[in-house]
Amino acid sequence: MRKLIKVLLLFISVVAYSQQIPEKSKKRNSVLEVNGNCEMCKARIEKACLKTKGVKYAYWDVASKKLSVVYNENKTELSDIQQSVLMVGHDVDSLRAAAPVYNRLHACCKFRE
Repeated sequence: MRKLIKVLLLFISVVAYSQQIPEKSKKRNSVLEVNGNCEMCKARIEKACLKTKGVKYAYWDVASKKLSVVYNENKTELSDIQQSVLMVGHDVDSLRAAAPVYNRLHACCKFRE
């Protein structure tokens, strides 16, 4: 009888402990279309993404204008990454950067003309 009680107590403590362990990070891959023209744009876009909390990887391809990001869903959302890119003057998917921010871009980086 004592062994049964000990086994039950051990089982209950293991179950209770396992419920307290936080969920592992959820990595997510996404691809966004980001407007830009040159290597300066590439550096600016990638830097803005990597400064966003939870973003582990960012790569923008100049030719295809595709931004690949890997981020932790527990720390950030895709909309936060989009906002970071918009704040440095680049359009993301169907979202447009604010005109004052876009106008501060270097002449070779302006893509709307």
